[in-house]
Parts: sequence; C-alpha cells; structure tokens
Amino acid sequence: MEIQFLGTGAGVPAKQRNVSSIALKLLEEINATWLFDCGEGTQMQILRTTIRPRKITKIFITHLHGDHIFGLPGFLSSRSFQGGDTPLDIYGPQGIKRFIQTSLETSGTRLGYLIRYHELAEDGCLFDEQGFRVEAKVLDHGMTSFGYRIHEKDHVGELQVDKLKALGIPSGPLYGQLKKGAQVELPNGEMLDGRDFLAPSIPGRILAILGDTRPTPQSVELAAGADVLVHEATFSADEAKMAKQYYHSTSLQAAEIAKKAQVSHLILTHISARYLFKDAQRLLREARKVFPLTEIANDFDLFRLDVHHKFVKLPKEGHETNER
Repeated sequence: MEIQFLGTGAGVPAKQRNVSSIALKLLEEINATWLFDCGEGTQMQILRTTIRPRKITKIFITHLHGDHIFGLPGFLSSRSFQGGDTPLDIYGPQGIKRFIQTSLETSGTRLGYLIRYHELAEDGCLFDEQGFRVEAKVLDHGMTSFGYRIHEKDHVGELQVDKLKALGIPSGPLYGQLKKGAQVELPNGEMLDGRDFLAPSIPGRILAILGDTRPTPQSVELAAGADVLVHEATFSADEAKMAKQYYHSTSLQAAEIAKKAQVSHLILTHISARYLFKDAQRLLREARKVFPLTEIANDFDLFRLDVHHKFVKLPKEGHETNER
C-alpha cells in the first residue's frame, strides 16, 4: 500500500505545488489505484509517475471547489484515449455527476468506459468489498466536504510450518487447506484443525484522507486509531482566525486532531502558496511540537505502509515517462 501526492497546494497551482490530488496505490492488494481529488493538471502530474490511468478504478472527491475537481474532465478523457475500458466508480458530494456530464457533453467527449456515480449526502459506509471498507463523514468547510476512512480487513496469520513439520506432516496440498483454517483428516485418521496452526491474525491497515475542513469531531472519528491521517494545513498556527474565517485548519490544529485520534502518523497537505519552502518547514515544526510523527507532503512524495504497519517515506520516482 503506497500513498503518492500528486498535488499538495491550496487554491491555485504554484511552481512548487500543484493543486489537490492523492493516489492510493493498492497494486499488491487488489491490482488497482484509487484517486482522492483531481485538481487542475492532475493528468500532467500522473505523467511524471509510474501510475497507469487505466489502473485507477475509483475516484473519491472530497468537495466541489475547483482546486479539487477541475482536473477531472481532462483525466477522464485521457483515461479513455489511453485504452482505459473498465468501469470507473466516482464518489463525491451531490453535484459531481452534473459537473462531469456537463463538461463531457459540452466538449463532445465520449468515453470508452462506464462511469458509475455515487453521490453522497450524509455520513455512511460507501462499500465493503475486496478486503476494504470505506466510510465517509461530512466535515466543516462551508460547503459539503467529506473525509474518507479506508479500513482494510484483517490478514489471516501465517501458517506455522515448523509446528506441522514437528508432527511429521510433509508439505503439500494439505498445507493449503490448513492455511484456510479448515479441518483436515490425516491418513491415520487423526484430525487437524487449521486454526491451531495459524499465527495470530494481522490487523488491517487504516487510512484517513480528509477534505478541506475546520477542526471538527468528525475528523477525529474518521481518523480514530488510523495508521496514517492525511489532513489539510492551509494556514500557520498564528493565522487561526483567518483559517476559521475561510473554513480551513492550521498546522497546529491538524496536529491536535492527530493527537486526539491517536493516529500513528500525520501527513500535512493543502499548503497555501504563501508558504514557500522555509515557511512550509515552519508549518512542520509547529505540528511536530504537538504531534512529533508528522510529515509535510510535497508533490510526488511517496509513502509506503506495509502489511505489518511499518510506515516509510520512499525516494521520489523522478520525472519518468509513464508507460501505459
């Protein structure tokens, strides 16, 4: 499971930061990538990564402000031109279907695949399938803005081969049945219960990816116990009044949410263009005073969360030509 930031800026594109978009790569888990928001220029950002548009099977839109959706018509068109022919699910607030259909109809664009729209009006579970449960909750942004909680189902514990070999049971098809927790009868009539030979299950990973918002209890609920919380930090700590006025959060407030939710790691994004590199580092320092395990995302940053919940920042992929 990898999280790649395609755009980490707020409001308008800047030289250092494009506007919002995050890719959740689940290639090892379900051979797919999910996209969270699709700001202007997202398809150009994708060209500089190894992400394949046809592998993107779901798009989650947090809210309908332009810096989170203006890249959708271009991306959807390119996905079709580049051979994407599998259905695409789009989740987002009411109005996202009208925005997309109007854009495509006005430009005379025909897609070679089906879009399945899921317009959201309230909190709830979006789906529970392929080993993942995704929930959404309304945040506090002056317009309908959602946060998403991605909860992976627990992994079955590894088969304890040493215990089986100690009983004189050779490897073979029997191991596969025991790995599934099934009861198996040996040639001598002895019964084995697969559950007796499995290590404890590994808890599934949890991510919370939030849209723009003021601090709200809903954010804490979505992030409760998460391995990783992705939270906006549009303003610095000394601009809390402005953040409240514009329905955003400060770096300090994001850290306080992470602490209340008892998450393992916090990643700050949606950074205002007023904060260049040194100023952005100030936002990071502010957050770390409250929540030390904080990172600030830059465009193309790539993070991995493995099945054992180890979280690491990976080297950037570089400016690659995307092979499709």
